[in-house]
Amino acid sequence: MSLTITFPDGSERQYESGVTGADIAASIGPRLAKAAVAVKLDGAEIDLGRPITGDGQIEVVTAATEDGRHILRHSAAHVMAQAVLDLYPGAKFAIGPPITDGFYYDFEVAEPFTPEDIERIEERMAEIIAEDQPFVREELSVAEALDVFADQPFKTEIIESVDEDEGAGGAEVSVYRNLSFVDLCRGPHVPSTKRLKAVKLMRSAGAYWRGDENRPQLQRIYGTAWESGAELDAYLERLEEAERRDHRKVGQDLELYSFPPELGSGLAVWHPKGGLLRTLIEDYSRRTHLDHDYDIVATPHVAKAELWQTSGHLDFYAEGMYPGMVLDESTEYRMKPMNCPFHILIYKNRGRSYRELPLRLYELGTVYRYERSGVVHGLMRARGFTQDDSHIFIEEKDIAAELQNLLDFTLMVLRDFGFEEFEADLSTKDPEKYIGSDELWDKAEDALRLALETAELPYDVAEHEGAFYGPKIDVHIRDAIGRRWQLSTLQVDFAQPDNFDLLYASDHNTRERPVMIHRALMGSIERFVGILIEHYAGALPGWLSPVQATIVPVADRHIDYAEKVAAKLRARGLRIEVDAADETVGEKIRHAITQKHPAILVVGDSDVENGTAGLRLRQEEERRGVSVDEVAGTLEELCKAPR
Repeated sequence: MSLTITFPDGSERQYESGVTGADIAASIGPRLAKAAVAVKLDGAEIDLGRPITGDGQIEVVTAATEDGRHILRHSAAHVMAQAVLDLYPGAKFAIGPPITDGFYYDFEVAEPFTPEDIERIEERMAEIIAEDQPFVREELSVAEALDVFADQPFKTEIIESVDEDEGAGGAEVSVYRNLSFVDLCRGPHVPSTKRLKAVKLMRSAGAYWRGDENRPQLQRIYGTAWESGAELDAYLERLEEAERRDHRKVGQDLELYSFPPELGSGLAVWHPKGGLLRTLIEDYSRRTHLDHDYDIVATPHVAKAELWQTSGHLDFYAEGMYPGMVLDESTEYRMKPMNCPFHILIYKNRGRSYRELPLRLYELGTVYRYERSGVVHGLMRARGFTQDDSHIFIEEKDIAAELQNLLDFTLMVLRDFGFEEFEADLSTKDPEKYIGSDELWDKAEDALRLALETAELPYDVAEHEGAFYGPKIDVHIRDAIGRRWQLSTLQVDFAQPDNFDLLYASDHNTRERPVMIHRALMGSIERFVGILIEHYAGALPGWLSPVQATIVPVADRHIDYAEKVAAKLRARGLRIEVDAADETVGEKIRHAITQKHPAILVVGDSDVENGTAGLRLRQEEERRGVSVDEVAGTLEELCKAPR
């Protein structure tokens, strides 16, 4: 019996029933067969050796693609589990998924893994890979799987979580075997271990089972896998560069902020230079919003719990909120995780007319979210942070125009901070979980799509990933070393206007429901600063640098002149410091370079006599004898704010 296979370009070929993905790849060419690690059949990934018995659309997945790397890493995770169980009899293994740029596996062992243990495990993995062990898929009944994993409590828990009705009807689960090692898994995997060309273990850490701090703490080993040694080496170089740029270290070295243990996890204090940096960013944000027809508002940090009940946060977001405080005898209050309910109350304070819409409310509002300690990461994932938050109330007919305006505004702001590479995700309706009319959802999704296409912004559609209250756009940037960061969000909301019974008087004098758009450009100021620090490796643009120039007197007799030059430059709006420390000129210059100051001025006898200075900009040689007026003009141009 023959079947028809359709390829991505629309072409078709006939094959005998039972043909495998490996056979199909080989029929196209030997290079493709060598590079293939799996195939997608009608969109579902399957093993290369799995027989195909019906017509379908096929795509060959190669190792050098993200899908292919995902399969490599998943397979490497299995090999790591096999190695750990070989080396540590009695070890229990939990889950081992692929993640961005790597994989991990969680284990319950008698003692935490040491660096020496990691080295032993990696050596054993190399032996398993060299043995070219095949990955063999099997289907087992729930009862059979429970028997296979009888001594593995975490696997047993996973198997028992299979839908009870299905289990009663004889549901099957899939496993993969490598000789005597067997693991519970949907797959697919590479055909055999020898296809894993470049694998390295990175580190170990503690992790709670299922992320629940009330469950057992396991030992997690992280690793990475790539299609070649060259790609692995390039990745390790990127890691070294990322470590050099780590905002937690760089920010403290530059005396911007610190994370005192007395505050607890996920909270920072901002030092004078960091406070100034925040102020520069926040002033830019206020200024640009005022220039674009936003109204600035301010709201408190706490509210009665009933507000969060009305908004739905206590139903959908309670785990991310700080516990309640009972005050005023019996009234519960909550720290705010979001600003939106407060802005809604401002809208609702009085009757509204269509003439006031769009109403754009903007706030630099500090919010508090109880992030798990295991996911807190410096400024990037904090428990207290300030959002550049806006909520826009519009008429339904204006959704498209407002979204276009918002996306243009978003890209303008991000470009002002030096980002140029943008991508987006368009999250659409989940047909099982949404409110509002299909017509309004379609209109909002079409408007978001049109805004992305008009802005010529590359985007992926995240099917069914929209919030229950509406679709959204997430804007991502690429930083200086190619990492992808999600920054801005535009969300269309049909729920809150209903929850709070928001109305406006239309031009026909009827009472209508507005549509609400949630919008944050930088996301949180803290996280945005962290991304900026890592993007620029601490060498911020002149307009954002807390110190724009350091003046270095050659000797003590030049300090008075240095102060006069500093005063003249400060009068031009520049941020200048004079380094009068009892150190050598070389030490002072090295300190200024280490602090990433955009400019260094050196003044000596000839400068005092001629009214000049030596001027050194980043990445440039020093110029001697530059007039103070020329220095001022150069610094003004270097440090000019974008708007």
